[in-house]
Parts: sequence; structure tokens; C-alpha cells
Amino acid sequence: MVELDRITLDATVMGGKPCIKGTRVTVGTVVGLIAAGRTVDEVVEAYPYLVRDDVLQALTYAAWRSEEREFSLSTS
Repeated sequence: MVELDRITLDATVMGGKPCIKGTRVTVGTVVGLIAAGRTVDEVVEAYPYLVRDDVLQALTYAAWRSEEREFSLSTS
């Protein structure tokens, strides 16, 4: 797994959603833009304080999270 040093989770920023480090841009925003057909370059142009690697790590984080499995813990 690649180290995701550009993604942060902070309960005091954007309600604890994963964000690009040092910004209030959520991973969900980046993924949504790509899903809507925007290119990485268009995302960086729309958010000039982001760089290409920020967008790529957001996509990597989203892909990693989509592969996680959650299990219910039985209390009985």
C-alpha cells in the first residue's frame, strides 16, 4: 500500500471527512469531479492550491476504502 501522506482525517475539519492535507477539499469532492468526467488537470485548475499528486492520492484513498469490509460484532 502506498503511503497516503496527502490525505488527512481531522474531526475539526469538514466534519472529520478525509481531506487533502492543508485544505478543506474532501476526497469525496475530488472523486465526484472525476466521476463527473473532469480530468485531473481540470480538477487542479479548479482548485489551484492542489497538485496532481493530491488528486491521485484522493483517488487511491477512495479505491482503498471501497475495498474495505465491515463486520457486525454480535453482542450476544
